[in-house]
Amino acid sequence: MGFSADSHLTKDMPLPFWAWTASNSEHAVKVDVVKIFPEMSSKTKIYFKLEEVLGKKKVSSPIVSTNVKGNWFNLPRINNLIFAAILLIVFFWMVSHAKKKDLFIRRIAGLDAIDEAIGRATEMGKPIFYSPGIGQMVNMSTIASTSILGEVSKKVAKYDSTIKVPHFDPIVMSICKEIVKQSYLEVERPDSYRDDCNFFVSQDQFSYAASVDGMIHREKPAACFFIGYFMAESLLLAEVGATTGAIQIAGTDIESQLPFFFMACDYTLIGEELYAASAYLSRDPMLVSSLKVQDFGKAFVMITATVGLILTTIGAIWHYESLITMVNSFFEVY
Repeated sequence: MGFSADSHLTKDMPLPFWAWTASNSEHAVKVDVVKIFPEMSSKTKIYFKLEEVLGKKKVSSPIVSTNVKGNWFNLPRINNLIFAAILLIVFFWMVSHAKKKDLFIRRIAGLDAIDEAIGRATEMGKPIFYSPGIGQMVNMSTIASTSILGEVSKKVAKYDSTIKVPHFDPIVMSICKEIVKQSYLEVERPDSYRDDCNFFVSQDQFSYAASVDGMIHREKPAACFFIGYFMAESLLLAEVGATTGAIQIAGTDIESQLPFFFMACDYTLIGEELYAASAYLSRDPMLVSSLKVQDFGKAFVMITATVGLILTTIGAIWHYESLITMVNSFFEVY
């Protein structure tokens, strides 16, 4: 390949400062040897020659050869390795700390109201409806909903109340059956468990909504939980539940459906509150620790972004090009 004398300098290589020495007086060319030699091995010898052209004059260097060697790890990504190691250390420290003492988690009103909702249903002798939505097990909100269902089922079993879980997806139904059954076993109330509390309704979105609406309207439950993956049926379900006077707790990660839950439900889990619910309710050390490590990671990202912004601003004002290059190198491979 050919290039002019003022291009392909080492300072133009997209590599961080700790993996590459940048210079204005040296040239560098990136060669994709794997693409050029698809059957290359460690024994394959590659030959190079440098030729300088000035007008009609040509000057050639001696031919040199080399063997390509693989790296143990990608040096430009070593900052991510350090970050992962720090997170791992923090995680194990959090686990050991959580086993000795409860870690603080911000109060979530919707989850605190679960006891009130189940207690009210027990006093009134009415059932509790729990809808995990129309998502499949590949949806994060559906997975989070099944975890919350397990904690709700434990409280239902303790209070000897009745829970009904209508399903859109048969696979989700099978998983929820085992979760609810396990919850009853954990609180030592297997005799109160009924296999028909989880039941399949329909895989058509609005048929599902209409069927559940009919059940809620006829049975008038004391509490309704709409937690999981919801789309246009969210308002149809929540509106009918509101007309029966039930305490309604909702949660989803679909932003377009949150306004409907805000208007029709008593409590709504917003964003990551849905994913934190399982740790919040169970207080399991492993779950709480993972939640705290996530918070640590977010705090670390915010702090480094703020520091990077300040350093870049200082470099731009005082013309510290090397400082700007160092900060940019760090964030380009962050």
